[in-house]
Order: sequence, then C-alpha cells, then structure tokens
Amino acid sequence: MWQTMDTTCTELTDEALLSRISEGDAAAFAAFYDRHSSLLFSIATHVLRDDREAEDVLQEAMVALWERASSYDRMLGKPVSWAITLTRNRAIDRLRALKRRQHGAAQPLDELESVLMDPAASAAENAMSQESAGLVRAALVDLPGEQRQAIELAFFRGLSHFEIAEKLRVPLGTIKARIRRGMLFLRDALEGSL
Repeated sequence: MWQTMDTTCTELTDEALLSRISEGDAAAFAAFYDRHSSLLFSIATHVLRDDREAEDVLQEAMVALWERASSYDRMLGKPVSWAITLTRNRAIDRLRALKRRQHGAAQPLDELESVLMDPAASAAENAMSQESAGLVRAALVDLPGEQRQAIELAFFRGLSHFEIAEKLRVPLGTIKARIRRGMLFLRDALEGSL
C-alpha cells in the first residue's frame, strides 16, 4: 500500500486525496475527513438543528464519499463541493424523514456565516470560515436576483427544487436552470479563492 501515508496525506490536494480514497487508502480518507469534517458537520447541524442527527448524517455522507470516491468528476466542481452536496442532500433527506415522523418543521438557516462556522473549531479555522463566508456572500451579491433567490432557498433554507418551484410559482425546469447557472457563476467567481 502507500508508504508514510500519515505525513504525506496532509500535504495532498483534495483531488489527490479522493484519488487515493478511490483506491482504498484509509489514511487519505482520514486526512480528507480531518480537513473538512467541521464544515460538513456544521452544514448538517444547521439543516437539521440537532447535533446527534447531524453526526449520523456526517457519517452517512462520509461512507458515501468512501464508497463513491471513484465517481467524483472534477469537471463538476471541487472535491469539497462534492462532499458538501453529499452532506446537504443527506441532511435534507433526514429532515424530511423527521418531519414526516414528528409532523413538525425544522427552523431554516439564519445566516450564511452559521453554515461555515463551528464553535468547536479553532480560532484559525473560524477565521478561515469567516473569510470564506465573506467571499461567498460577495459572490452571491453579484448573482442575478432570481438565481440568488433559488440558490439561497436550496442551499441555505434546505428546500428541494420542487419546493422552490412551488414557493416561487415557477416551473421546476426553470428553478433547476437558475440554480445550475448560479452555481456555475459562483464556481467561476470563487475559483482559487476557497
């Protein structure tokens, strides 16, 4: 297998880590987890508003990442974006299941910073998260209003594309197109910054 994985994995890019993960490299998986678990847990926590449920979602997302690492397509975004999408989708699925069971509604996300912040993280990690939140916020402001609204409802309020279409009274295909165009714009605007 890999030699001196523990020291070299921490220096690898996310793409290199995913490549090694797809080959069954547990040290690369641990390095990816250590690098991004705070952010992913924070996203799950803010969608679900429950630390225990968020821990389960994070575990499910990381298992999916381990199992599907070979299916990662770098043309669709950065590895951390893929991990965020895996986590967010599982959190939304869990939230829907909880709503069905409890017939209650989880509170929506309050602010973008809260998605990227983790109180358990170090001061340096929180400073980086605040900087990232500022970059994302600035990029969101530059989006056309309809794209920004659709992205905010999907990623920061946890609504599905169908729910957004119903809420805005717009065809589902239009919502999907707005989110796709907006995400492509954000990817280009933030490339190299995050």
